[in-house]
Amino acid sequence: VQVVESGGGLVEPGGSLTLSCVASGFTVGTFGSYDMSWVRQIPGKGFEWVSGIDQDGITTSYRDSVKGRFTISRDNAKDTLYLQMNNLNPQDTATYYCATGGSRDTAQPLAQGTQVTVSS
Repeated sequence: VQVVESGGGLVEPGGSLTLSCVASGFTVGTFGSYDMSWVRQIPGKGFEWVSGIDQDGITTSYRDSVKGRFTISRDNAKDTLYLQMNNLNPQDTATYYCATGGSRDTAQPLAQGTQVTVSS
């Protein structure tokens, strides 16, 4: 699978970022065949599931700490997954990865990741 993630960076508390993940070259099916997720990893800790979306982009789910602040979406015509992040706080600082699988139990991170740092 070829993955290109973008949109990370340094932002002040209360700020916003939008992450993008273009994923192609699946050995089975296409991007639109997969439920997808965003997961994140803080240095020294394991992966933490953040949000998931079904194949059609209709059903979404979020971990409690990001509900009301983050919005996951996708554009299957562009093989792209998005994460709009608003009202960011320092606890959101992590490397964010797009993942196949739409839930905390099924998410499998794809390569690369993009760093998000929330600091004043």
